[in-house]
Amino acid sequence: MTRSIYKVDPEQDFAFAVEFMEKPVGHHSAGLQRLLNLFRGEPLEGKYVLVCVKPHREWRLARLTGVRGKPVELVGDIRFTDLETAERAVFRLRWKEHTGQDLAIQ
Repeated sequence: MTRSIYKVDPEQDFAFAVEFMEKPVGHHSAGLQRLLNLFRGEPLEGKYVLVCVKPHREWRLARLTGVRGKPVELVGDIRFTDLETAERAVFRLRWKEHTGQDLAIQ
């Protein structure tokens, strides 16, 4: 398992979180892309992901098991009908895992 030497700083990286919340899909600044690379590159076991259950209409929150071939574990009955809202939810969860803090922005 490869770990990044970069760590999330909740104060210095807060501006990138704001940027993501404003525009979760599309091109991002270099600073936000670095943060996303860290979040997306974390170990698979326990990693939050989205599962599309109805193409372009509904997504569910899940966690990866880290075991090849083993299905993802759905988290509760959380469902999203908007991809951007779903992406924001995953970002918030990953932010909390990396900083220990809730992301205090809408």
